[in-house]
Amino acid sequence: MNAKKDIVDIRRELHNNPGVSGDESYAHNLIVEFIKGLNPTELNSNVGGYGVVAYWKSSNADATTIAFRADTDALPIGHRCGHDGHTAIMLRFAEIVSASKLKHNIVLIFQPEEETGKGAKKIVDSGLLDKYGVQAVFGLHNLPGFAEGKVVLNRNTFAAASCGVIYTLTGRQTHASTPEMGLNPGLAIAEMIERFDKLNVYSGRNLRLSTLICCRVGDEAFGTSAGKGEVMFTLRTLTNDGMSDLMKSADAIASEAAQRHGLKLEKQLREPFKATENTPEMVEQLHDIFSNLNVMYAESPFRWSEDFAEYLQKYRGAFFGLGSGENQPELHHPSYNFPDGIIDAGAKCFELIMNNIEL
Repeated sequence: MNAKKDIVDIRRELHNNPGVSGDESYAHNLIVEFIKGLNPTELNSNVGGYGVVAYWKSSNADATTIAFRADTDALPIGHRCGHDGHTAIMLRFAEIVSASKLKHNIVLIFQPEEETGKGAKKIVDSGLLDKYGVQAVFGLHNLPGFAEGKVVLNRNTFAAASCGVIYTLTGRQTHASTPEMGLNPGLAIAEMIERFDKLNVYSGRNLRLSTLICCRVGDEAFGTSAGKGEVMFTLRTLTNDGMSDLMKSADAIASEAAQRHGLKLEKQLREPFKATENTPEMVEQLHDIFSNLNVMYAESPFRWSEDFAEYLQKYRGAFFGLGSGENQPELHHPSYNFPDGIIDAGAKCFELIMNNIEL
């Protein structure tokens, strides 16, 4: 691939060839070929699956290292979250990095498996960020409902913590004519659903959500009283401490219900996301750095989750939003399509950080 290929064409090519989490080979190969033409100091492919990590070393002997991240995976319904656009922004920024006299060493992360919450941890666990001495990590997400190019900051939590949880309750089947002889989990699950609903706090910094996802009890066998059931919830809070507290409350309810009805209880977690908790002083710097742009602070954290949180567990940094249109359908809507007009705006944000951030 020629490095001068138009970035908008690349974004549309990615859009038309989506790869779901764990199957981002098309994006991986495209990114590797593009970055090769920009002469990075080091280029690492197949990092944590289909991740790509590129490194440019500054000629400044005292340079510190900062990293920037874009996610590359799609949803089963295609690129309806804008990761194709995030990748395009990073490729545009890579061109800028390649042509710049660098104040900092620069690491660009093209990360797979964001939608399932697995990719960021795989990049961190690869050891490459430590190898390059990364001291801060920055990233962005496009935001429908905000004017195109508007920068949205949050001093603390940018996006919520969330975790899927499956509780399986096992009793004993019996003939439907003698239900008292068995252990049917139906009543226990009904109690759990009712009590989980009372955990909800719908506003403020103490927001707690317990969303019923699925409930299954027994089988379609009308001569048999159910002996096994499972109930699934998604738990959501605005802080990592809040998630720990909510999970303890949820587990206590499940355990009490199981014990009261004489049932065996098992628990599984699905797609756990930590809260994306920004480093406040990094956000304050971004506010100053973006002073000549259309910038604002969000009124509250966003309820959706982002695995960028994994980087912020270990490194300083900040995650911010970039408006993708006030009338744009919401993220994950079947009609969502990333607006090409904000590719340069996103790359400009990263360039301003690269040239002005103080560590």
